[in-house]
Amino acid sequence: MTDLTNLGVAAIRDGVAAGSFTAVEVAEAFNANVAAAQEALNAFIVTTPEAAITAAKAVDADRAAGKPLGKMAGVPIGMKDLFATQGVQTTAASHILEGFKPQYESTVSAKLWQAGAGMLGKLNLDQFAMGSSNETSYFGNVISPWRRNDGGNVALAPGGSSGGSSAAVAARLCPAATGTDTGGSIRQPAAFTGITGIKPTYGRCSRWGIVAFASSLDQAGPMARDVTDCAIMLEAMAGFDPKDSTSLDLPVPEWSANLSGDLRGKKVGIPREYRVDGLDADVAKSWDDGIAWLKDAGAEVIDISLPHTKYALPAYYIIAPAEASSNLARYDGVRYGLRDLPDGSGLQDMYAATRAAGFGAEVKRRIMIGTYVLSAGFYDAYYTQAQKVRTLIARDFVRAFELCDVILAPTTPTASFGLGEMVSDPLAMYLNDVFAVPASLAGLPAMSVPAGLNAQGLPLGLQIVGKPFDEQGVLNAGLAIEARAAFTARAERWW
Repeated sequence: MTDLTNLGVAAIRDGVAAGSFTAVEVAEAFNANVAAAQEALNAFIVTTPEAAITAAKAVDADRAAGKPLGKMAGVPIGMKDLFATQGVQTTAASHILEGFKPQYESTVSAKLWQAGAGMLGKLNLDQFAMGSSNETSYFGNVISPWRRNDGGNVALAPGGSSGGSSAAVAARLCPAATGTDTGGSIRQPAAFTGITGIKPTYGRCSRWGIVAFASSLDQAGPMARDVTDCAIMLEAMAGFDPKDSTSLDLPVPEWSANLSGDLRGKKVGIPREYRVDGLDADVAKSWDDGIAWLKDAGAEVIDISLPHTKYALPAYYIIAPAEASSNLARYDGVRYGLRDLPDGSGLQDMYAATRAAGFGAEVKRRIMIGTYVLSAGFYDAYYTQAQKVRTLIARDFVRAFELCDVILAPTTPTASFGLGEMVSDPLAMYLNDVFAVPASLAGLPAMSVPAGLNAQGLPLGLQIVGKPFDEQGVLNAGLAIEARAAFTARAERWW
């Protein structure tokens, strides 16, 4: 039999439905991979092999009884530990939530279980989704399965915040995983590990039951081996949720059934502002390759301008921390999670001690930035101005999409870097999101597709940004790139 862990979402689902193998066999194969890699990669915070087997048995029973099977039937997945899972520890990779077991299920995870997926475990991430390298987790760094081809053994970043998700999919620990994207946290790790990930339009997937970072930016999405698998999984995840006031009350399209790499009649915009001085040569070449591939698919490539791009990162790092400082105020040691109560202390002392012990350095940094920009003397100077800039950035995209159907850009300014190489320089770390943040501020659908390897043998990704609600256009352009890039490289197993 084919090694089942080499199969993606579509192949597993279709194979289970056809009786080529059972869902239990698939779950057992991936459970074994997870167990074998956990010590080396640290991709999971909690593993749930029994949950994967239980879900698989239910799918096999439904098939035997002739019942209709769901979109994700028989597919075991990894669940980013930002999604509340009933009765299973949910921590957001923070000490302050260690041991917390929700009594409810997030809307997105519930939809996936209803579609027939099973859970292999809860995936590691940057603490409260704050980071670009998966180095801020209380439960330790996630290690990328990739290595540079220079013969060294430097441990590389899998990207962040969805680093556990990207590492697990790339290492064949799961065929797909959930991610969340606030300023690039699906797209950047997907690019770093040679997989595909899509952030849908803001509101496509419910935020209910997802630990909040920045509520006006957070959006869930799938991470998988290819475009088709992402389309299938997104169909299962998306949909209106009355429990989320920002949820889009729109039908979920059949994205996977309507996939087409034929881009004749489509226009692709190339933003001149993204071709920054000193752009990495390998990244620039992959961008040029992408332009050629989309032309080959029939698209017309045009030059566009997104003039306020240079203000996107500063605006994001005002707005996101401001919202985080508000959202994280609920972690006080009173109702759930960690409680640090020094002897003879009062309520304020407990708050301070709990937050000091429970939050990591990066989370504290962002809470302090956010509290500062929201304070009475600085609100108008920082937060109000950043929101005005956000409006201008969104307007840039509106004007650009009057000229083109999708926008092509690099996903990241570089390939993956070594763990520890940027920890001491937060600004350099934040620059990892320079190409991803504008689409997040505008709430647009955007995805990363593998484009090739750099000179060190590490993956590079290309980013496609689409109009609001046009996930189909983004997926189709991604499919056209995927077909021409013919990316089959995978990390050589060392773990």
